[in-house]
Amino acid sequence: MSRKASFLLLCVLILIGALLGCQTKNEVGKLNVYAGMYPDHAIKAMEQFQRETGIQVNFIRMSNGDILDHLQNEADDPVASVWYGGPADVFAQAQKEGLLHPYISPNASFIPDIYKNENGYWTGIYVGVLSIVANRQWHIERGIDLPSTWTDLLRSEYQNWITLPDPRSSGTGYLTLSLFTQLYGENEGFDFLQLLDQNVSEYTYSGSANGRSVAMGDQAVSIMFAQDAIKLYREGFRDVSVIFPKEETTYEVGAVAIIANSPHLEEAKTFVDWALTKQAQEIGKQVGNYQLLTHKLAQSPEEAIDPASIPVIDYDISQSGSNRKRLLNRWEIEILMNQR
Repeated sequence: MSRKASFLLLCVLILIGALLGCQTKNEVGKLNVYAGMYPDHAIKAMEQFQRETGIQVNFIRMSNGDILDHLQNEADDPVASVWYGGPADVFAQAQKEGLLHPYISPNASFIPDIYKNENGYWTGIYVGVLSIVANRQWHIERGIDLPSTWTDLLRSEYQNWITLPDPRSSGTGYLTLSLFTQLYGENEGFDFLQLLDQNVSEYTYSGSANGRSVAMGDQAVSIMFAQDAIKLYREGFRDVSVIFPKEETTYEVGAVAIIANSPHLEEAKTFVDWALTKQAQEIGKQVGNYQLLTHKLAQSPEEAIDPASIPVIDYDISQSGSNRKRLLNRWEIEILMNQR
C-alpha cells in the first residue's frame, strides 16, 4: 500500500473511531461494533441488520489483534458492544482475560457444537481453511514446481519471495503460528518458523495484504485463508493458485461475541441473534466472500471449502487462545528480533 493510501486509510479509521467515541453510552436503539471481516461484508451486514431491526449501527473494521488491544484498553469502559468476525483463537484469549460476555442465543441451536463455545462466549458464523497461495506465472517463468507441502516453503529459491501476515496484528498470522506449534510440537514448530523466516521478505499488518502481493506477482508465495485467495481469483487475478498442503492444515472459525460490560447489552444480544440466522450468514456471498457457513440450513457458496474434505489437524482453539500471549512473545524474541 502506498504512503498516500495508508494515510487516507488512517484518516478514515480515526474519523470512524471519533464517531464511535461520540455516541452516548446509554442511548437506546444504537450499537457499536468492531468488525474483523472484509469491509464489504461488514458494510452489507450492518445495512441489513439496521434495516431489519431499526437499531442504528456504527462500526469500525480492524485486524483482530487490534480489536483485542482495544478490548484490553477499554475493559473498564468499552466503546463497542459486539465483536463480529475473525478467528475464534483471538476470541478465546479475550474470553480468558474476562473481556467477553457469555450469551447463548436461541439461534445457537442451529450451529454445530464444534463451531461454538459451550458457554456462549463466542459462536461461529463461518469457517475458512488455511492454505498455501502461490503465483503460478512466477513459478512458470522460473521453471519451479508449485509448492505442495509446508516444507516446500523452505526452498532456497523462495528467499525474499515469501510474504506472511504478522501474527501480532493479524488473526490469520496468529493461526499460522499456532498451526505449526500444534502440527510439529511447539519447539519443533519454532524451528520450522526460524527456517521459514529466512525466505520471508515482509510480515504484513493484515491477513489479506500478503495475498494481494502474491496475486500481483510482487511475491511468489504466502499463507492465507483459501476463501480470501478465491476472492482474489474472482476479482481477475488468474495467476493465483490455492494449495492445500499434503501435510495437515487447519481452519478458522469466524465468530461473533458480546463484549464484557457492553454499554448496549440488549442491542448486542439482538445482533448476535441476527448474526446466527440463515439469512445473515448468507450475506457474505452477495459481495464475493466464500466462507463455509455454520448455520445448518444456510447455503454456503459453491466455492467454499469444507474442512472435512481435506486433511486437517485436531486443532485446539482453547489451547491456541490460552497460549496466544506467550507464543507471540516467543515469536517476537526468536523470529522477529533474530532476523538475518
